[in-house]
Amino acid sequence: MSERFGGYQNEIYLQGYQGATPLLSTDPTKLEEAARELLEPGPFWYAAGAAGTGATARANREAFDRWRIVPRMLTDATERDLSTTVLGTEMPAPLLLAPVGVQSIMHPEAERATARAAAGLGLPMVLSTASSSTIEEVATASGDGPRWFQLYWPHDPDVCASILGRAKQAGYTTLVVTLDTWTLAWRPCDLDRAYLPFLRGEGVAVPFSDPAFRALLDKSPEEDPPAAILRWISLVTGADRSWNALPFLREHWDGPIVLKGIQHVDDARRAADAGMDGIVVSNHGGRQVDGAIAALDALPEIAGAVGDRIEVLFDSGVRSGADLLKALALGARAVLLGRPYVYGLALGGEDGVRHVLRSVLADLDLTMGLSGNRTPADLGADSLRRS
Repeated sequence: MSERFGGYQNEIYLQGYQGATPLLSTDPTKLEEAARELLEPGPFWYAAGAAGTGATARANREAFDRWRIVPRMLTDATERDLSTTVLGTEMPAPLLLAPVGVQSIMHPEAERATARAAAGLGLPMVLSTASSSTIEEVATASGDGPRWFQLYWPHDPDVCASILGRAKQAGYTTLVVTLDTWTLAWRPCDLDRAYLPFLRGEGVAVPFSDPAFRALLDKSPEEDPPAAILRWISLVTGADRSWNALPFLREHWDGPIVLKGIQHVDDARRAADAGMDGIVVSNHGGRQVDGAIAALDALPEIAGAVGDRIEVLFDSGVRSGADLLKALALGARAVLLGRPYVYGLALGGEDGVRHVLRSVLADLDLTMGLSGNRTPADLGADSLRRS
């Protein structure tokens, strides 16, 4: 049997007996407001905001509310095992830390703190290309923990190949390529404050430490930061690609490749036909297309179409262990958690991230058992009822 994550609640109650309460709320939905009280408006809304009117972000949450768990009784669910293996990565539960950039605007230790918390629990962290720490620094912080790398695809092939080579050399095993953010959406929360952290030198540690990128510059990033920042932004925004570009990734990455941002079943089929190893059904947490389909609404059809050919992962709108259970029941092999752990980072650094992750895992573990499920494999369409 794997660790019973639900035991975290016993630790908390014991602390209460000794006169202490948790560092942060155990309700991930309350973390956003706590982070808002702590952070400056620019950093907070960069994390919490969404595209346009926020309709897609709201739809993500509403989609979870439309599904209800159907508990079963007398299933011998006392002992539970949440462990799984996804694309060769063993993990104690079907949970990964979604790639979130510029974590330095949340906490000075940024991705390094997140990496230590994830590694301590054996959970994979997906490191963003927009990291405030270098690939190598985060790898060191991860120790023996599992780690994946997310790519914002540079237009310059030499820079892209260099970044991928560094990630592979640093022990990142799986490549997650974000497709839905080749240019920034209209985000009023950021625009109203004219706030873009990259223009302030945040979230550029990966390119600034890359020899191929530095070779493109007339002056080093240390000598002329504004020029380096603008050059990098021009390399990762402003141009979409076609499916014909995917072979380049195979030439420069010999591990599993996952395409993130899939929302249409035909795109899922094309990913499988192109020989990709997995997809993430995601709308970027509602940050890219206002009025788009909720990611959870897209999941069942996509999982049904390609789940026997490639690994189907999921993110967008996930807040609780019950949310994880619903996504798994609707066809996801594993789920990526985003904003809640970022708020935990802002509120408590490494300890805050660890608390949020342990809370979500405990919620998942207990909800699994109380709904009559012992392993993720027990979950299926009959585990839920559409409300």
